[in-house]
Amino acid sequence: MTPTMRLLFALNLALLVLYPVAWAMPLMRAGLLPLFGLEEISILTGLRALWDGGEVALAILVALFALVAPILKTLCLTLVHLSRAPARLLPALQLLGKLAMADVFLIAVYVTLAKGLAVGRVETAWGLWLFTACVLGSLAIGILTQRQLKERSA
Repeated sequence: MTPTMRLLFALNLALLVLYPVAWAMPLMRAGLLPLFGLEEISILTGLRALWDGGEVALAILVALFALVAPILKTLCLTLVHLSRAPARLLPALQLLGKLAMADVFLIAVYVTLAKGLAVGRVETAWGLWLFTACVLGSLAIGILTQRQLKERSA
């Protein structure tokens, strides 16, 4: 394994720790009135609220995009780095990463809509930035891994 591939492998393994941290950290703080405290919303608390509120299909969809797709991509990319999975999986893995990015986009839309309605208060929190960094980092690791494998085979 080349030094660059070792670095990509290590960064990818770091995502196995960072993703669960990002899921539990607050994405945003929201409250109905500015006088009262703001409630912190994470991916996990959002999923629980959807599930408890009867929005089971939406909870499953969000869980697939925010939890399953990123971890599945990270695990499969680890297998590619270890030569346990074929490199031809990389385009499919990049698609999984894009599905996770759709979740970041939807959260940003919700924050924008809530701020635009001016009913209450919404603030982004550092968990949103961590989750976004994980998703973008995963996309970059996938692209760079594909590039490294092409150079090695050429």
